[in-house]
Amino acid sequence: MIDFTLISAVFIGIAILLFLILKLKIQAFIALLIASITVGILSGMAPADIIETMKQGMGNTLGFVAMVVGLGAMFGAILEHSGGAEALANYLLHKFGEKNATWALVITGFFIAIPVFFDVAFIILVPLIYSLQRKTKKSLLLYAIPLLAGLAITHAFIPPTPGPVAVADILKADLGWVILFGFLTGIPTAIISGPIFAKYISKKIFVAAPEVTNKSNVKDYPAVGLIITIIGIPILLIVGNTVLNSPLFDEGTIPVDIKNWLGMIGHPFTALIIANIIAWYLLGIRKGYKKETLLKITTKSMESAGIIILLTGAGGVFKQVLVNTGTGEMLAKYFANEGVSVIMFSFLAAATVRILQGSATVAMITAAGITAPLLTNSITEIDKALLVIAIASGASIMSHVNDSGFWLVSKYLGIDEKQTFKSWSIMTTILALVGFTSAFVFSMIF
Repeated sequence: MIDFTLISAVFIGIAILLFLILKLKIQAFIALLIASITVGILSGMAPADIIETMKQGMGNTLGFVAMVVGLGAMFGAILEHSGGAEALANYLLHKFGEKNATWALVITGFFIAIPVFFDVAFIILVPLIYSLQRKTKKSLLLYAIPLLAGLAITHAFIPPTPGPVAVADILKADLGWVILFGFLTGIPTAIISGPIFAKYISKKIFVAAPEVTNKSNVKDYPAVGLIITIIGIPILLIVGNTVLNSPLFDEGTIPVDIKNWLGMIGHPFTALIIANIIAWYLLGIRKGYKKETLLKITTKSMESAGIIILLTGAGGVFKQVLVNTGTGEMLAKYFANEGVSVIMFSFLAAATVRILQGSATVAMITAAGITAPLLTNSITEIDKALLVIAIASGASIMSHVNDSGFWLVSKYLGIDEKQTFKSWSIMTTILALVGFTSAFVFSMIF
């Protein structure tokens, strides 16, 4: 039975959230908290219960997310400043050759965005696509789109980037499964939205790279094998921990004490601490960076992490309000009766918020907050991981003028708004649809 008071409260809360962000330009952190309070009041919660729910939602969420996002930001900052991103990109381009440069670029973007934020990684690597365009005289979009696709997919699908970490925490999904299915769904998504679409759109729109003004100095890049190893360490540890706790290892296969210690080493907290220490020493101290410089680099990275951590906490508050008012349970029963799957609902919720207000992070957190209360006890860890991918796909769709990424791409590629719509906006839409379709197919199989 539908309680229209509760349903109205949720819709009014979301409407207020969008109004505050779009019309009044209020910071999304405050907007999410105001929307949460509104839903609580309209649902009939007592004032004291609303405050207690806010504390509960914020505390439960930040206990995990703050650690992972903070550690991930520091790890990425060291990799960025050491020249590791450029080293890997140059290596792949050299190995693949000019003819297969689009494949090298999508792979580069796919792996570099694991530790480095999307916009930072793009700015670091954009000189590479400029150089390729000047050599081949082909459209810059032939090289830009694969790079952007690889960066966008990993940034949305694969922890420890903040978006999937936040959604996984709100849905209580295991990061190991999210990483595994992020890769599995990311591969076809990257191929279709990257090199295949790039080949098509580059024939429709010719873009030349800007003229060279200042030639950058040759950098003493770190060894590529070292970069791949350092990036791979936290991923392998986290996935290894997931496999260790899967049905593959029955109770008693491994002694409990050993399993507990291995579980601690493979936990995202410990895995990222280990990766940070290795990167700090091998990419910092061994490369001649002073300890004071490394301290400044890692401290600076906390600035970008801070807003994401607070936004995620506010999303946790929104989720907790829906749980404590009973709205989530009621909606779960309604969708089950109507035959609407949770995975489809989660994708559409994220896509709607994304198109309306622009921020992928806000779309992911809002959709996760709405979806979390719909989950029943029967849902598996694999189902939760695929829900994270579905939400990430929806939150990536149709980047346009209300998204900062739209203007970043437009500026660095030197294309106008119409061309950006035809290339970048279409690419993000293809990415979203292929990513969701892949996740949906996997949900049918597993």
